[in-house]
Amino acid sequence: MHKLKLHGFNNLTKSLSFCIYDICYAKTEDDRDGYIAYIDEQYNATRLTEILSETCSIIGANILNIARQDYDPQGASVAMLISEEPVDPKDVDRSEHPGPLPDVLVAHLDKSHICVHTYPESHPEGGICTFRADIEVSTCGIISPLNALNYLIHQLESDIVTMDYRVRGFTRDINGTKHYIDHQINSIQNFMSADIQSLYHMVDVNLYQENIFHTKMLLRNFDLSNYLFNTRPENLSHSERQAITCQLYKEMQEIYCGRNLA
Repeated sequence: MHKLKLHGFNNLTKSLSFCIYDICYAKTEDDRDGYIAYIDEQYNATRLTEILSETCSIIGANILNIARQDYDPQGASVAMLISEEPVDPKDVDRSEHPGPLPDVLVAHLDKSHICVHTYPESHPEGGICTFRADIEVSTCGIISPLNALNYLIHQLESDIVTMDYRVRGFTRDINGTKHYIDHQINSIQNFMSADIQSLYHMVDVNLYQENIFHTKMLLRNFDLSNYLFNTRPENLSHSERQAITCQLYKEMQEIYCGRNLA
């Protein structure tokens, strides 16, 4: 699509939302607690802030405000107010705030935001643990969240990813004609690197007329050693390895399909 000549600011809102899962098997209660503690440390608010800051750099955004919070007993959140326009360093608030950003800040129509929330969890039955990270990159103007797509998938080393991309609103060209999208897209997969595409099974569900695009991804290769916490496959009997593999595969399929399997 040729570059649009606009009247004023580009009012299109482009939102990319991720739901990213990591699956693990932890046999004992101590192991499950250890996995949750490991995830909480690996993806604490400080590390998440670093990831989101790099995301802003990749998409060409400027950080106006950062709010971050680690939670008890587990989980973390980070929210950033961002802008595509250059900002005066004295106007940037980099101090920490408890909880999410105030509504008055994230509601500015000529600004954008990026946020992440983490959800580590385990269950005493079966030994399966999951880690979910929800990420949203929402931009107004010419900057695009799709530019950070590959970086975010690589950073979180995910087993399963579900993504939604939507373009909302409209912008006007110099003749006053409304445009409801300003770039070509028929799948989120168009913006993924070849190495990522080779690692995952992927399915699309797209509503082209509504500018809504959905892709879900499931890691192709399964290596049991990558899913065991605090043990190795050689420490398990053949029957244990088979049973755990079935448990993990079923868990991943259910999350990927979005429904429980018999």
